[in-house]
Formats: sequence, C-alpha cells, structure tokens
Amino acid sequence: MLELKNIYKSFQGVKALQGVSVTFGEGEIHAMLGENGAGKSTLMKIICGIYQADSGDVILDGRKLKLRGYSDAIHNHISIVNQEINLIPNSSIAENIVLDKMDQFTRCGFVDWNAVNRTAQTYMEMVGLTMPPKTKVVNLSAAHKQLIQIAKALSANAKVLMLDEPTSSLTQYEANILFGILRGLKEKGVIMIFVSHKLEEVMEICDKVTVLRDGHYIGTDLTQNLTRQKIIQMMIGRESNIEYRGRLDAQDNPVALEARHICSKQYNLHDLSFSVRRGEILGFYGLVGSGRSELARTVLGIDPMSSGEVLLNGQPIKTRNFARSLHRYGLGYITENRKEEGLFLDDTIKMNVNLNTLRKFYVNRLLPLIKPGLERENAQNLVDRLDIKTPSLTTKASSLSGGNQQKVSISKWLSVGCDVLIIDEPTVGVDVGAKEYIHQLIWDLAKKENKAIVLISSDMNEMISLARRILVFKEGRIVAELSGEETFARSGSEISADIAQAFI
Repeated sequence: MLELKNIYKSFQGVKALQGVSVTFGEGEIHAMLGENGAGKSTLMKIICGIYQADSGDVILDGRKLKLRGYSDAIHNHISIVNQEINLIPNSSIAENIVLDKMDQFTRCGFVDWNAVNRTAQTYMEMVGLTMPPKTKVVNLSAAHKQLIQIAKALSANAKVLMLDEPTSSLTQYEANILFGILRGLKEKGVIMIFVSHKLEEVMEICDKVTVLRDGHYIGTDLTQNLTRQKIIQMMIGRESNIEYRGRLDAQDNPVALEARHICSKQYNLHDLSFSVRRGEILGFYGLVGSGRSELARTVLGIDPMSSGEVLLNGQPIKTRNFARSLHRYGLGYITENRKEEGLFLDDTIKMNVNLNTLRKFYVNRLLPLIKPGLERENAQNLVDRLDIKTPSLTTKASSLSGGNQQKVSISKWLSVGCDVLIIDEPTVGVDVGAKEYIHQLIWDLAKKENKAIVLISSDMNEMISLARRILVFKEGRIVAELSGEETFARSGSEISADIAQAFI
C-alpha cells in the first residue's frame, strides 16, 4: 500500500499542493484527475523523488520513505512513465530501455550487446513495438517513443508504476495493448497511478478515481460509482457536454488545398488524394503508421514525395520544403509533438508566438531590425485572443501547463494568418477545459474565418465533434470516407461503428 499523508508543496509562494492525503492499494489502477495546474504532476514527482514535499509523508508498505531523487525511487521499486519524451535520441531503442540497468550487462568494461537487445526485445514485444531493438530513436514517431518509455518502465519490475498521460500519443489499438499490460500487472499486485485527460479510458481501466483541484484534494470514489459528468463536475466545478456542433455548409465553397495521387517510398503511401474546402474541417483518422500524419508531412514538403501533385486554390504548387510551404504558400502545420517540434521551451512566449512572422516587425525590408513595440503588441493580442494563462510575455514556454503550451503552439500559426491549417492531435495531454476551448477555436476558424482545416486525431469524440468529412487510413491507403451533415448528426456510437468497420 502507498499512502500520502498531508502533502504540502509550494513554488516561489505558489501553493501547488495543500494538505493532500490519499491511499493507493495493492493491485489497484487508481486514476489521478484534475485540470492543468491541479497538482497531479507535482504529486507524482514527489512520489518518485524528483520533488521533495515541504511537509507530509510518503509511506510504502508501512515504511516512511525519504526520497531525495529519482534514484531513491528506483531503489524502492517506484517507476514513472512521463508524458514528456525523455529518451536519448541518438541511442537505440534497446539502450534506452535498459539505460538504468546497463551495469547488469557490463563485465570488465565490455557490454554484452546481444543480452541488451534480447532483454529489450522482451519488453518491446509487450508494448507492440515490432522494429529491431538496434533502431535509433531519433527518427521514430512520438507514438513509438511513448511506447519505448512504457517498455522502459515495465523493465524496472516496479511495485509502484505511475503513468502520466501514457496514451497521449497512442491510437486506440495501441492503448488497448497497454491496457492489457496494466491488467496483467494488476494481477501481480502492482500499484498503478494513472493520469489521463481521456475520461473514457479512465472509466474503462481504472478501479478508483481521485480528483485534485487547485492543489486541494476533492475526493476519491470507486469508478463504478461515478459518471463522466460527475468526474468533470469534481474537476472543474461545472457541467460539460459533448454534442453535435452543427453544420459547416462548406460543400459549395472553393477548394483551398488539393493533393492528387501522392506516393511516398519513405512511408509506403499509395496513390493518396484528398481535397479540403474553405470553411471545412476534414478529418484524417487511422492507426499510427497508417499514413495520416505521413501524408500531411509529405504534402507540406517536410518529408520527400515520390510522385504526385499539390494544388493551392486550384493552382499547382511545389512544396519542396516546409519553409517554402509556409512563407510562399501560407500553409500552416500544428505538430502533434509540441515539446520537440512545436515550441522552443526555453524561450519566451513572445518569441514563440512571433517566431514565424518576424519579418512583419522589421523597420523595413532592407533593414532587418525588429520594432519591439509591434512585436509585443502582436504577441499580446494573440495571448489575449487565446486566453493563454501566463504572468507575462517574457515567461518561458516550459513553465506553462500543457493546455497553455498548446495554445502558444496554435498562436504562432494564427500570427502568420495561414488560410490552410493542418492540425495534428491538437488536444494531446490537455485538460477538459483547455480541450473544449481548443475545439471551439478550431470550429470558429472554419465557421467564422473560413479557413480550410485538416484535423488529424486519435480521439474519436474529437473527430466526430469537429470534422464534417472523415478519411479513414489503413496501411498507407484511404479505405473509407464518411461525409454529409446527416452522418454527423447521428450518435457518436453509430459513427464510431462506421469507422471501425473500415478497419475490418
């Protein structure tokens, strides 16, 4: 049993946790829920020794722990799967999985690489990773990197396993594999603390739910006694409903972006075509590696195209690289991996917001000196528009919550004024309130500002709520298309069944 008793923690006068007490039982999957800033991540970092509580106790099996760092947590068989990707990019999958145990494979200064790879292979198979253990991490997708982190945590044989948004980059198929692993660990008596903003998976996999709000403990109950609405009320103190948003009526609008017969040897894409109209939200849905994100990156010139044609407003264009796609053609791309590709975390909000539009603030075209007043004004306007919670424009992006980081990532493309936006997993790792805000923002960009939006998402509710046409991807091909306003006015379960049928 893991007990937290009267935990307090403050940062520079900001009270992150205020007297939190909660108990986690053996063989229990226990959800820890709350909005961004509620204290979830702080509490988990205290349990694994990254932070030390100002006061209060962490007790494991009746023994009070003194955790001065993560190594102390590992020694006490406590492990964590972080939402952030914490891997060594230029090392292999196997090296990353056994990193904390490399001494077990070393004799007289020599590493038994065959043993390293065999051991890693065992845990890779548990999470569904099929590539060779020697594969370098650097070029893998965010989903694959997340699976590697999960495999690494499983290799620690933990008594306490904490999972912070473990499915944030996973498809439902991959999430189901993970849930099977967690059920197996449950039978072995492992204590699991599960942080997620996907309430559907909390209801599916967790035995208990604990809710924090503004650093305070709100309550704990059996999952079977709770409903989604009740959990949201506990988290944010108000009701929230997912419902049909209405019509976009974009079917007669001109086509903004069209891709014809796109092929990619790198991603094994086969003759893919699509078009998106002004004022339309077009959904790309499929498993990781199915071709949805790969098609977007190929069309934008981020990755090479073997053959095919891209048209903007009916005119052929050459998207040889992303800089050209952005600055010459006004195509925007909000990446799924905001921490590695979307933001400069160690730089200010002002810099991140204005990054793609610095030329707008030059004194003149020949003198690349920035007018600081215009730069501040542009950043402040977007911070206000997106309701980004920050003390100032000079605050580092790394200090913001996940939801506010995502808003900053979106804001830099709004600053450019892109008429075509490709948005990949826009609400990964953000709380319920921020998710609703981002959903409304995407809807308004299409409905009110007539922008053409391609939405790539693994969240079925998100896809159904926003997209009014969905392309289903499988093994590098488009295998189904759902369209028509009447289709999306039906129940979510009916639409989900239609999409699932495409994978059979």
